[in-house]
Amino acid sequence: LQLHHSGHYRCEGLVGSWQSRSAAGTVTVHGVPLSGVSLSVQAPKGQVAIGDSLVLSCTVAMGTGPLSFSWHQEGSGAPLGTGPRLEVPHIGYNDSGQYRCRVSNGDSVAESDPLNVTVLGERDPRAGVTP
Repeated sequence: LQLHHSGHYRCEGLVGSWQSRSAAGTVTVHGVPLSGVSLSVQAPKGQVAIGDSLVLSCTVAMGTGPLSFSWHQEGSGAPLGTGPRLEVPHIGYNDSGQYRCRVSNGDSVAESDPLNVTVLGERDPRAGVTP
């Protein structure tokens, strides 16, 4: 059942030459608010080695669609992605931090709890040094 199925309906029947028609009834389909937005990560405890890929997935327990997704990292203004899955192919130290998924269905918006991602590995001793 979708929101666009709202409308007026009636039942008609024909038995031999006898025809019967019910009174029209109104059906209104209401959207179900979004809830239970959660994140999962393929890396144990959200720890990823520098240079590896990071894959985050966002799921919604309840709610009617169509759904739109946006990914956010704490301290970053622009969304990082717009699908139910976010992939960072070559993770760097700047990718450490808290990630959230925000989901909208046009009527309601829900957000996941933050997921902490830690990038592991040795820092290049030359990092931050300008010649």
